[in-house]
Amino acid sequence: MRHAIGDSVAGRYQIRALLAEGGMAEVYRAVDTSTGLDVVLKVPHISIAGDVAAFNRYRREIDIAHRLDHPGLQRLLSDANAPFMVFEYVEGESLRTYLSRHARLPIEEVLRIGRQLAETLQYVHEQGVVHRDLKPENILIGPDGRVTLTDFGIALRVASRRLTFSHLTNAVGTPDYMAPEQVRGERGDARTDVYALGAVLFELLTGRVPYPAEDALEAMRRKVETDPPLVRRVRPDAPVKLEAILYRALRRRPEQRYPSMAAMHYDLTHLEQVVLPEKYEPDEPPPAPLGDLPPWRTTMPVLALVLAVLVVLGVAAELLHRGIAPR
Repeated sequence: MRHAIGDSVAGRYQIRALLAEGGMAEVYRAVDTSTGLDVVLKVPHISIAGDVAAFNRYRREIDIAHRLDHPGLQRLLSDANAPFMVFEYVEGESLRTYLSRHARLPIEEVLRIGRQLAETLQYVHEQGVVHRDLKPENILIGPDGRVTLTDFGIALRVASRRLTFSHLTNAVGTPDYMAPEQVRGERGDARTDVYALGAVLFELLTGRVPYPAEDALEAMRRKVETDPPLVRRVRPDAPVKLEAILYRALRRRPEQRYPSMAAMHYDLTHLEQVVLPEKYEPDEPPPAPLGDLPPWRTTMPVLALVLAVLVVLGVAAELLHRGIAPR
């Protein structure tokens, strides 16, 4: 049941605005009438109480939020037994909204954001947690440039039992930022977040995701089958050492990426010390987005297939006409 502006929740929190709505919960900005402070309420849908997998994911998010305490994370204020989650309200806007106004960001700003996120994720990984859904929508940027990571809805505790229910897809995450192993339905580890951070920083630099495509399936196919693109093809003024960092973060195979977020954070912090590999050119150029292809490039494969079918049918018809049964 969605709450309206002005509604009182638990006799203490007055709703000011709906911030977001997802498959498991609604997120509101509210004021805590006992303190006068703004807070964020995450209220689960009533329906998840009867959904074992969804309820366990919700309880896992509460457990993870209680275990984490870092300046780069949105702080949980409610206790573990509350019927909803209460978070601190962080002044600012989502990185997605920020990007919609600024598009490509200056190099130094990208580095500053990247270093903050890498440092926060390094802490998260040290606590045995993998975020698995890093994207601009889950990152807040404040008026002072402070970056805050939010939403651990599909986060994974490394020591936890994997939830396997038939009605939940194994491929959790957002297609543009999912690592190839997530696309394949694998559990993922810290290197999965390394990939996602590489994808986010690529977008901050270039104004586009690494694998733009007309649909999610095409984006996922391309990231599984092709090497990552080079930043300089879209942003020629990007430092070659920053490009090398992102190329390593976006490698298809986890073992070819940074082994940890700490290692990636070090390179982002010590850019001058990054050693360029002897070869980091892709094996082949990534395919262009379908929207960038000339019409003949998109229709030719279909026409060739149709032509081949017509030829086969024609040959078969001719053989039958001659009374020759094809073997």
